[in-house]
Amino acid sequence: MTSQAADGPVTVAASRRSKISREREQEFFDAVLEQIKECGYESVTMEGVAASTRCSKSTLYRQWKTKPQFVVAALRSRRQSRLAGIDTGSLAEDLREAARATARWSTTDTKLLQALGHAVTQDAELAQALREALVNPEIAALREILRRGVERGEIAAGHPALEYIPAQMFGVVRARPVVDGAYADQEYLVRFVDAVVLPALGLT
Repeated sequence: MTSQAADGPVTVAASRRSKISREREQEFFDAVLEQIKECGYESVTMEGVAASTRCSKSTLYRQWKTKPQFVVAALRSRRQSRLAGIDTGSLAEDLREAARATARWSTTDTKLLQALGHAVTQDAELAQALREALVNPEIAALREILRRGVERGEIAAGHPALEYIPAQMFGVVRARPVVDGAYADQEYLVRFVDAVVLPALGLT
Protein backbone atom coordinates (compact mmCIF):
# COMPACT_ATOMS: atom_id res chain seq x y z
CA MET A 1 0.00 0.00 0.00
CA THR A 2 1.33 3.45 -0.91
CA SER A 3 0.36 6.34 1.36
CA GLN A 4 0.72 9.96 0.23
CA ALA A 5 2.01 11.90 3.25
CA ALA A 6 2.59 15.58 3.88
CA ASP A 7 6.25 15.42 2.85
CA GLY A 8 6.14 12.67 0.24
CA PRO A 9 4.83 9.16 -0.53
CA VAL A 10 5.95 6.19 1.48
CA THR A 11 5.07 2.53 1.19
CA VAL A 12 3.64 1.05 4.38
CA ALA A 13 1.83 -2.12 5.33
CA ALA A 14 -1.89 -1.54 5.74
CA SER A 15 -3.05 -1.06 9.34
CA ARG A 16 0.21 -2.45 10.72
CA ARG A 17 2.15 -0.80 13.54
CA SER A 18 5.59 -1.91 14.58
CA LYS A 19 6.19 -2.60 18.24
CA ILE A 20 8.32 0.07 19.88
CA SER A 21 8.90 0.71 23.55
CA ARG A 22 7.23 3.58 25.35
CA GLU A 23 10.66 5.11 25.93
CA ARG A 24 11.50 4.97 22.21
CA GLU A 25 8.10 6.40 21.34
CA GLN A 26 8.74 9.31 23.70
CA GLU A 27 12.08 9.92 21.97
CA PHE A 28 10.20 10.36 18.70
CA PHE A 29 7.68 12.70 20.34
CA ASP A 30 10.39 14.80 22.00
CA ALA A 31 12.29 15.03 18.71
CA VAL A 32 9.35 16.26 16.64
CA LEU A 33 8.29 18.84 19.24
CA GLU A 34 11.85 20.11 19.59
CA GLN A 35 12.19 20.47 15.82
CA ILE A 36 8.88 22.34 15.66
CA LYS A 37 10.12 24.81 18.31
CA GLU A 38 13.41 25.32 16.50
CA CYS A 39 12.29 25.32 12.85
CA GLY A 40 8.54 25.87 12.77
CA TYR A 41 5.82 23.35 12.00
CA GLU A 42 5.92 23.73 8.22
CA SER A 43 9.68 23.00 8.06
CA VAL A 44 9.53 19.77 10.03
CA THR A 45 9.45 16.51 8.04
CA MET A 46 9.13 12.88 8.98
CA GLU A 47 12.46 12.32 7.26
CA GLY A 48 14.12 14.93 9.47
CA VAL A 49 12.74 13.40 12.65
CA ALA A 50 13.82 9.95 11.47
CA ALA A 51 17.35 11.19 10.88
CA SER A 52 17.58 12.87 14.29
CA THR A 53 16.33 9.75 16.08
CA ARG A 54 18.30 7.28 13.92
CA CYS A 55 15.35 5.34 12.61
CA SER A 56 13.86 4.78 9.17
CA LYS A 57 11.16 7.06 7.85
CA SER A 58 8.97 4.02 7.26
CA THR A 59 9.08 3.27 11.00
CA LEU A 60 7.44 6.61 11.73
CA TYR A 61 4.86 6.16 8.97
CA ARG A 62 3.90 2.72 10.32
CA GLN A 63 3.12 4.35 13.65
CA TRP A 64 1.59 7.61 12.42
CA LYS A 65 0.38 7.84 8.84
CA THR A 66 0.92 11.59 8.43
CA LYS A 67 2.90 14.40 10.02
CA PRO A 68 -0.23 15.97 11.57
CA GLN A 69 -1.15 12.64 13.18
CA PHE A 70 2.40 12.31 14.52
CA VAL A 71 2.38 15.82 16.00
CA VAL A 72 -1.06 15.31 17.54
CA ALA A 73 0.18 12.13 19.24
CA ALA A 74 3.30 13.94 20.47
CA LEU A 75 1.24 16.76 21.97
CA ARG A 76 -1.16 14.37 23.67
CA SER A 77 1.76 12.53 25.25
CA ARG A 78 2.38 15.71 27.27
CA ARG A 79 -1.17 15.99 28.57
CA GLN A 80 -0.53 16.65 32.25
CA SER A 81 -0.66 19.64 34.56
CA ARG A 82 2.54 21.02 35.98
CA LEU A 83 0.42 22.92 38.53
CA ALA A 84 -1.33 19.88 39.99
CA GLY A 85 -0.60 19.26 43.65
CA ILE A 86 -0.06 22.91 44.64
CA ASP A 87 -1.81 23.34 48.01
CA THR A 88 -0.12 25.55 50.60
CA GLY A 89 -3.30 26.16 52.56
CA SER A 90 -3.47 29.78 51.40
CA LEU A 91 -5.00 31.03 48.16
CA ALA A 92 -2.49 33.88 47.82
CA GLU A 93 0.47 31.54 48.36
CA ASP A 94 -1.02 28.93 46.01
CA LEU A 95 -1.24 31.55 43.26
CA ARG A 96 2.35 32.70 43.89
CA GLU A 97 3.52 29.08 43.78
CA ALA A 98 1.58 28.56 40.55
CA ALA A 99 3.43 31.57 39.12
CA ARG A 100 6.78 30.08 40.11
CA ALA A 101 5.87 26.70 38.63
CA THR A 102 4.60 28.29 35.43
CA ALA A 103 7.90 30.13 34.97
CA ARG A 104 9.78 26.82 34.85
CA TRP A 105 8.13 25.79 31.58
CA SER A 106 6.68 29.01 30.17
CA THR A 107 9.50 29.63 27.67
CA THR A 108 9.38 26.14 26.19
CA ASP A 109 5.59 26.02 25.92
CA THR A 110 5.33 29.54 24.54
CA LYS A 111 7.85 28.74 21.81
CA LEU A 112 5.83 25.66 20.88
CA LEU A 113 2.58 27.62 20.77
CA GLN A 114 4.20 30.26 18.59
CA ALA A 115 5.66 27.64 16.24
CA LEU A 116 2.27 25.94 15.83
CA GLY A 117 0.35 29.21 15.50
CA HIS A 118 -0.59 29.04 11.80
CA ALA A 119 -0.89 25.25 11.60
CA VAL A 120 -3.55 25.05 14.31
CA THR A 121 -5.81 27.42 12.37
CA GLN A 122 -5.78 24.93 9.50
CA ASP A 123 -6.19 21.66 11.43
CA ALA A 124 -8.96 21.28 14.04
CA GLU A 125 -7.52 18.06 15.48
CA LEU A 126 -4.12 19.67 15.92
CA ALA A 127 -5.75 22.67 17.62
CA GLN A 128 -7.65 20.38 19.98
CA ALA A 129 -4.51 18.41 20.84
CA LEU A 130 -2.68 21.65 21.57
CA ARG A 131 -5.42 22.76 23.96
CA GLU A 132 -5.45 19.33 25.64
CA ALA A 133 -1.67 19.35 26.09
CA LEU A 134 -0.78 22.93 26.97
CA VAL A 135 -3.94 24.80 27.92
CA ASN A 136 -6.68 22.72 29.51
CA PRO A 137 -4.61 21.02 32.27
CA GLU A 138 -3.22 24.32 33.54
CA ILE A 139 -6.60 26.08 33.41
CA ALA A 140 -8.19 23.18 35.31
CA ALA A 141 -5.44 23.28 37.97
CA LEU A 142 -5.88 27.03 38.47
CA ARG A 143 -9.64 26.61 38.81
CA GLU A 144 -9.03 23.93 41.44
CA ILE A 145 -6.75 26.32 43.37
CA LEU A 146 -9.49 28.95 43.29
CA ARG A 147 -12.16 26.43 44.30
CA ARG A 148 -10.18 25.50 47.41
CA GLY A 149 -9.84 29.19 48.26
CA VAL A 150 -13.61 29.52 48.12
CA GLU A 151 -14.05 26.40 50.26
CA ARG A 152 -11.70 27.82 52.90
CA GLY A 153 -13.71 31.03 52.97
CA GLU A 154 -10.88 33.21 51.68
CA ILE A 155 -13.04 34.55 48.88
CA ALA A 156 -16.76 34.55 48.13
CA ALA A 157 -18.01 32.01 45.60
CA GLY A 158 -19.68 34.76 43.60
CA HIS A 159 -16.67 37.06 43.40
CA PRO A 160 -16.69 38.46 39.83
CA ALA A 161 -12.90 38.17 39.37
CA LEU A 162 -12.85 34.38 39.85
CA GLU A 163 -13.96 33.70 36.29
CA TYR A 164 -11.06 35.65 34.80
CA ILE A 165 -8.04 34.62 36.89
CA PRO A 166 -7.10 31.50 34.84
CA ALA A 167 -7.25 33.48 31.60
CA GLN A 168 -5.21 36.29 33.18
CA MET A 169 -2.44 33.98 34.36
CA PHE A 170 -2.35 31.93 31.19
CA GLY A 171 -2.61 34.98 28.98
CA VAL A 172 0.22 36.99 30.54
CA VAL A 173 2.67 34.18 29.84
CA ARG A 174 1.74 34.11 26.16
CA ALA A 175 1.48 37.87 25.76
CA ARG A 176 4.74 39.03 27.31
CA PRO A 177 6.98 37.94 24.39
CA VAL A 178 4.79 40.00 22.06
CA VAL A 179 4.49 43.05 24.31
CA ASP A 180 7.97 43.19 25.88
CA GLY A 181 10.09 40.93 23.68
CA ALA A 182 10.95 38.74 26.67
CA TYR A 183 9.55 35.53 28.14
CA ALA A 184 7.73 35.58 31.47
CA ASP A 185 10.22 34.51 34.13
CA GLN A 186 9.57 33.72 37.78
CA GLU A 187 10.21 37.23 39.10
CA TYR A 188 7.88 38.76 36.51
CA LEU A 189 5.05 36.28 37.14
CA VAL A 190 5.17 36.58 40.93
CA ARG A 191 5.08 40.38 40.59
CA PHE A 192 2.09 39.99 38.27
CA VAL A 193 0.26 37.89 40.87
CA ASP A 194 0.99 40.43 43.62
CA ALA A 195 0.17 43.51 41.55
CA VAL A 196 -2.80 42.31 39.50
CA VAL A 197 -4.27 38.94 40.49
CA LEU A 198 -4.42 39.28 44.28
CA PRO A 199 -5.83 42.84 44.25
CA ALA A 200 -8.51 41.69 41.80
CA LEU A 201 -9.50 39.06 44.34
CA GLY A 202 -9.26 41.44 47.29
CA LEU A 203 -6.28 39.53 48.72
CA THR A 204 -2.77 40.52 49.74
